[in-house]
Amino acid sequence: MTAYAERRWTSADGLSLFARDYGGADGPARLPVIAIHGLTRNSADFDAIAPLIAQGGRRVLAIDVRGRGRSDRAVDPMTYSPAIYARDVLTLLDQAGIDRAVFLGTSMGGLITMAIAALRRKAIAAAIINDVGPEVSPVGLARIAAYTGQPVDIRDWAGAAAHVKGLNAVALPHYTDADWDAFARRTFREGAGGVPVPDYDPDIAVPIRAAGARALVPNLWPLFKRLSRGRPVLLVHGETSDLLSPGIAARMRKAAPRMAYVQVPGVGHAPMLDEPAARAAVLGFLDEID
Repeated sequence: MTAYAERRWTSADGLSLFARDYGGADGPARLPVIAIHGLTRNSADFDAIAPLIAQGGRRVLAIDVRGRGRSDRAVDPMTYSPAIYARDVLTLLDQAGIDRAVFLGTSMGGLITMAIAALRRKAIAAAIINDVGPEVSPVGLARIAAYTGQPVDIRDWAGAAAHVKGLNAVALPHYTDADWDAFARRTFREGAGGVPVPDYDPDIAVPIRAAGARALVPNLWPLFKRLSRGRPVLLVHGETSDLLSPGIAARMRKAAPRMAYVQVPGVGHAPMLDEPAARAAVLGFLDEID
C-alpha cells in the first residue's frame, strides 16, 4: 500500500480531526480528491482505491469524520449530522488551501458531498457518489440503524471478524476469511486489554434516535440536483444494495441524464471500490478530469 502522511485540522468547535494524505505521483498538477466514508466507518475504507488514484497524479485526502477513527469525538452528540460534517470538510479545505476538489463519498460520505454542494457548490469540481442517493430505501436504513451505536460482545480479533461478517456477508459474498479479518482491523481498534472495540463513538446514533422515523425518509433531491448540475458526476451502484434501490438509481439517472453510472455485479451496500468494475469506473472517470 502506498504510504500516506498523517494530517490534522481543527473544526470550528475545536475538535482535532484526522485525514490520511496520499501524495500524488509526479506529473501535471491535477485536482485533489477528498474521500469521505460511511456512517460507522473511517478513512481506512479507501486504502485500496486511494493509492491507485494517487498513482494517477492526484493527491487524496481520506478523512476520518468527527467521532470516527483518529478524529476527536464530539462533546455534543447532536453535532453528528451531515451539515456539521460538511462544514468540517470545508474547514479542512480552507486550512489546506484547497479551492476546488473532486469528492468521493461512500454512503454517508455521498450525503455529505450533497450538503457541501448546498454550502459551497464551487468547491466541487466533480463527484463520485458510492451507493447512496437523495432518497434511500427504508429497508437498508433500518438495517444500519439497528446496529449503529449498539454494544457488542467481542473478546478477540476472531470475534471481530465474525461480527463484521455477520453484518456484511450478504453485501460482500465473495469475501474470504482473510478479507473479513482485514475488514475487522479497518473498523475496530484495540481497547482495554487488547480487546477490539468499534472504531467510532457510539453516540453517533443519538441524532438518529432523536429524529425517529423522520431519520428514515430523507429527501435530498434538491441537493442532488444542485450537485449534478453543470459538473461531472459518477454514480457507483451495488447490484444487490438494500440502500440504493434500482428504482432510486433510475430516478437519479433520469434527473441527471449526463451522470455516469456503473453497477457493481454481485455486491450490495456498499462497494469497497476495489471490485474490478468499480475500480475501472472510478479511475476512468478521474482520467477525464483535469
